[in-house]
Amino acid sequence: MSIDMTTFGAILAMAIVTYFTRIAGLFVADRLVLSGRAKAAFDAIPPAVLIAVIAPTALTTGWAEAIAAAITAFVAFRLPLLATVAVGVVSVVLLRGVL
Repeated sequence: MSIDMTTFGAILAMAIVTYFTRIAGLFVADRLVLSGRAKAAFDAIPPAVLIAVIAPTALTTGWAEAIAAAITAFVAFRLPLLATVAVGVVSVVLLRGVL
């Protein structure tokens, strides 16, 4: 197996840029003073990214997963994280067995 140096260089460059953008975010975020709407927008980023990752999978894999995702989202407002994860896992297992 031979390694194409152009491809290897491109992958290495992308890895370096990705690493530095993540590190830069940590350094810049500590220096930002946010208030009001900007703080609310930054606080909404983690749940928005989580939904953007989970929703396509939950809604395209089948009815059991979609219903389990809805149950888990409902429970997430009332229970702590570990209990929410447990309810999600149990609900998807049970629904896969039933549906």
